[in-house]
Amino acid sequence: MSDAADAFRLARTEGVGPITFRRLLARFGNATAAIDGLPEIARAAGRRAPLAVPDRRTAEREIAAVEQIGGQVLIYGTPGYPPLLATLPDPPPVLAAVGEPVIASRRAVGIVGSRNASANGRRIAEMLAAGLAEAGFAVVSGLARGIDTAAHLGALSRGTTIACIAGGIDTFYPPENAALQRRIGREGVVLAEMPLGTVAQARHFPRRNRVIAGLSLGVVVVEAALKSGSLITARLAAEANREVFAVPGSPLDERCRGTNGLLRDGAHLTETAEDVIALLSGGLAQAPLYEGAEGFADAAPEAELPPGAHAEALQTIVNLLGPSPTAVDDLIRRCQLPASVVNSLLLDLEIAGRIETLSGHRIALIAGWGA
Repeated sequence: MSDAADAFRLARTEGVGPITFRRLLARFGNATAAIDGLPEIARAAGRRAPLAVPDRRTAEREIAAVEQIGGQVLIYGTPGYPPLLATLPDPPPVLAAVGEPVIASRRAVGIVGSRNASANGRRIAEMLAAGLAEAGFAVVSGLARGIDTAAHLGALSRGTTIACIAGGIDTFYPPENAALQRRIGREGVVLAEMPLGTVAQARHFPRRNRVIAGLSLGVVVVEAALKSGSLITARLAAEANREVFAVPGSPLDERCRGTNGLLRDGAHLTETAEDVIALLSGGLAQAPLYEGAEGFADAAPEAELPPGAHAEALQTIVNLLGPSPTAVDDLIRRCQLPASVVNSLLLDLEIAGRIETLSGHRIALIAGWGA
């Protein structure tokens, strides 16, 4: 349990998010070594207060609690972690799984859509999911009301499904899907990134959505309004080089404006499961997609600075940053340091709490830290 406990500790450490976790593993090789190295990284980057790192007993209690409810822990970079999910730039450091975790490593298709779905929308989602499951795909969705629920039920009628939930693995949201969540735990797999006891909140759903996209070869959107969270999943899927499919709908139905917009932007028009299967069976879903996926996505060794140059290089980077976001590529050009050195130093500054990483590969100096 020691490796799992240290992975939990590292994932729950102050200032360590999914990207930082992955990069620390790439630098140190394992979570234990990373934890041991954190104090020196933070000190060298200018942090005075010690980092808050959970103790081993706390981590072991959480792992034991997951196991007591019939679950297990999946750790990024170790056997059993979903290989396609590991290719994301920000894969979840640890996942709690109830059910058969191997299902999360199968070829899978996501189906998402409106919570306030029409009867026809739910019927289409169920039909698509059943057809995909019968063809051997696992169907991934978020266990929400409406389209998600229909997709899970359709998949279970012919095969299996993966439910990605926004709260802790021991919570049920929405409450009326508690029985369905338990059924998926018996016949498929339920995955949760958040700690035990976490009640799903609005800010958790985008993180849940990236897991749906990351597990899937492609994502099908069935009924989505213009500001639907399902469009976030579609965007994340496109950014991860997954295929995006959309079911067309009436322009008079607000629930279809988002999906029709996806079609205008190049999503694959989808009416039947065969539309999805035909594309994903053309080579994208074959073994090469998975080759090398398991393990560290950026495990190349980081360049080292000559003795005495570390502090000077850190200050050079800090001098170029401010509270407004800066693209990392622009920073590399301006500071005239090798990209590998800059990335290593940015990790140090993030651990020290001096910068924050933002979407679009951008960074910003945290308020209170100046040049």
